[in-house]
Amino acid sequence: MRLGEMSNEAAQAFGRPLDGVRVIALEQMQALPFATQLMARLGAEVIKVEQVGRGDAGRAATPTLTRENGERMGATFLRNNLGKSSVAIDLQSEPGRRLVLELSATADVVCENLGPGKATRLGLDYDALSAGHPGLVYLSVSGFGNDEQSPYEKWPAYASVAESMSGIYEYARRPHQPPVINPFGGLGDTGTGMFGVIGVLAALRHRDATGLGQHVDVAMFDAMVSICDLAVNYWSMGQVREPDQEFNLPLILDSFQTAHGWFMLQVVREHQFERLADVVGHPEWVGDERFATRQGWRDHFETVIRPAVEAWARDKTNFEAARVFAEAGLAAAPCSSAEDVSRDPHVARRNMLVELPRTDGVSQPVLVAGNPIKMSRVAEGPERDVPLLGEHTDAVLKRLLHLDDAALAELTAAGVIRDAADPAPETGS
Repeated sequence: MRLGEMSNEAAQAFGRPLDGVRVIALEQMQALPFATQLMARLGAEVIKVEQVGRGDAGRAATPTLTRENGERMGATFLRNNLGKSSVAIDLQSEPGRRLVLELSATADVVCENLGPGKATRLGLDYDALSAGHPGLVYLSVSGFGNDEQSPYEKWPAYASVAESMSGIYEYARRPHQPPVINPFGGLGDTGTGMFGVIGVLAALRHRDATGLGQHVDVAMFDAMVSICDLAVNYWSMGQVREPDQEFNLPLILDSFQTAHGWFMLQVVREHQFERLADVVGHPEWVGDERFATRQGWRDHFETVIRPAVEAWARDKTNFEAARVFAEAGLAAAPCSSAEDVSRDPHVARRNMLVELPRTDGVSQPVLVAGNPIKMSRVAEGPERDVPLLGEHTDAVLKRLLHLDDAALAELTAAGVIRDAADPAPETGS
């Protein structure tokens, strides 16, 4: 899908679920920006408040894309900020904080992931903003929560920190190998962001019933304990893997090499093993005592099963091998490369990649993930480009706070605000 395109256009008449909901986002990097981008895709007006001069830290991530005005945008920013308006305000100044307080009074939802205690120090925490706005829904996303009860409250938190502490890295570690850090990209970010959206939607529904908003507090560590729940669950049920021992679960869940790449295969039931044996040309396995139990599959996996499967697959691509197993009713899939994903017909049919235009002479467009939520009575798109830093400052402050040109010019000269079209201020941050 390209910017401006739309699918399921007939559903436009129904609007979108979050039409009329205004979100003020004091956000940076990925976890919260992912959440608010999803809200924008569901129809919310998302106004992103960024620090004058610096903006969201994700703008400085690598790799970068240079836009028409020379502004460089990092990959983290490009992935998580479609459909938002950017307002550049100096939160370190009293006039800047006052502007945010006034903007928040017009909002249904305020979201922040500024870091431990920073919203409180700025006077932009839930208590301060909800005092005159009891219907406000306020979302905080942080590493370890905002109740000041975690022993890790002040620890810096990235996705890898929460993932590591969830137990999943050690659970998945291979014998005599160090843990693989951050193997999922930003699972700790996107997973936390999804819980944040769920919390906001629930709080808005609760407000419909009670007239009152509330503080939604989502911790990355909590989110990863939930998503990676099998590590602790298996341990509690006695499934303990000693350090530097192989997994010995009585099932087949492995990757296999082909003439081109790898594919995965999962076999957990006896009838599935029978199909596996038939596909690779070894029907005699079904009556073989070695494979009479699921533990037997595991015990003879490396010496018998893997060599046979890979011998069968040696003249096939990973997709061809996976397709044969899938058509036999088994859970199988190619281990796709990023290029494979970009060309996948399912991904194209479901609009799961959005093309961002380039102005740097490179023909390959920048690709970011599309909206995974498909709704029969909601049109998909049009996607709106990520904003330049402060691109909508003047327009938003005029519309919501009724500031005139003279007031905006005064704030700009003082360095309190910045519009993308304005010259750089001589003073201020």
